[in-house]
Amino acid sequence: MQTIEQIYTAEVEEKKSTFLAYLCPMSTFESLHVKLKNDHPKAAHIVWAKRFYNEFRQVVENNSDDGEPKGTSGPPVLNVMRGVELIEAGLLIVRYFGGIKLGTGGLVRAYGSSAKEVIAHAKLIPFLFKEILTCKTDYPLVPRFEHYTTTQNITVVKREFESDGVVWEIEVSEEEKEQFLLFAHTFERDGFKRL
Repeated sequence: MQTIEQIYTAEVEEKKSTFLAYLCPMSTFESLHVKLKNDHPKAAHIVWAKRFYNEFRQVVENNSDDGEPKGTSGPPVLNVMRGVELIEAGLLIVRYFGGIKLGTGGLVRAYGSSAKEVIAHAKLIPFLFKEILTCKTDYPLVPRFEHYTTTQNITVVKREFESDGVVWEIEVSEEEKEQFLLFAHTFERDGFKRL
């Protein structure tokens, strides 16, 4: 599985119709959809597809033809995403009608090629499941744990400073979790504990 970390765009023209494709991380999908509706009020359609994991680590897929003939736009975009095993991502395509009807086959090709074009411009990275690990350290350990999380590129989601120490929430893959716990285990007598 692969994913992305930022928004990518591409433009495809087909028989005078313009297709503006946007590939985005799932976290920005809803806000980008709203923004595109506001930015392109004269667009004929905003077709979309998305693939993400639910809390049970099952792949959820959704798509919308947004008024295009049924099955001619959303499903082809979703199929392209499936083809490159793209996950935790959404793809939106804004269509400006150019006056020439494309027909169902033409629409399938145009939406499919728009999706392929934006994915070709994207930097795809391997997808890793991450989880939040919560732990607590006494204050003298804070510099060591700051140094570790910084040098190992571990995302610190939250730090709460309490009277008796610091509560950390870090986002880690399975491998990062193992390495972190190996590191942290040596400080258990000095005030490290997993919550």
